[in-house]
This record gives sequence, structure tokens and C-alpha cells, in this order.
Amino acid sequence: MDIPKENRRKSYNAVLPSVPRRKTIILNILQDCGEMTAQEVADELHRRGHTPSNERNLAAPRLTELWDAGKVAVIGKKMCGKTGRSVTVWAMRKE
Repeated sequence: MDIPKENRRKSYNAVLPSVPRRKTIILNILQDCGEMTAQEVADELHRRGHTPSNERNLAAPRLTELWDAGKVAVIGKKMCGKTGRSVTVWAMRKE
């Protein structure tokens, strides 16, 4: 038995139903707020009551998927106030 793989699969399956809804909410947040980092999106998801915490990983994977789908764009980078590291800044893609 491969416990790590089994646990990852269970976690993935538990999150899967919320993925399309979370993407829509993130697009709405970017439309409302403009340019944001993944942490800022996560903060806003939590502030609006969509997530149980402001953990960055509640937003970052969806931003990557939205980028892959051509819905959002990388527009730059800035220093994260939480980590002090350089992070990506995202925005709605201009059509």
C-alpha cells in the first residue's frame, strides 16, 4: 500500500468538486480588485467567506489553471509582505 499516494488521491478527490466554483470566484475577485498576488487572492477568498483560512495554496493552484486556460495573465512581480520573497502578480487577461 502506498499511503502517500492514497492520501493525495483522497485529498484531490475531496477538493475536485470545488475547483470550478473557486476559479469563478477568483476571476470575480480579480475583476473587482485588479492586480493581485496569490496570497492577496487567498486573503480575499477568506475575507469573503469562501475558504476556511487565507492559506495561499487555496488560490495558487487555481491561478495556475486559469493562466493555462488563458483567463488570467502574469503582469509582473513584487515582494510579498508575508514572506519577503518575490511573487507573481496576476490580473484578468485583456481580450
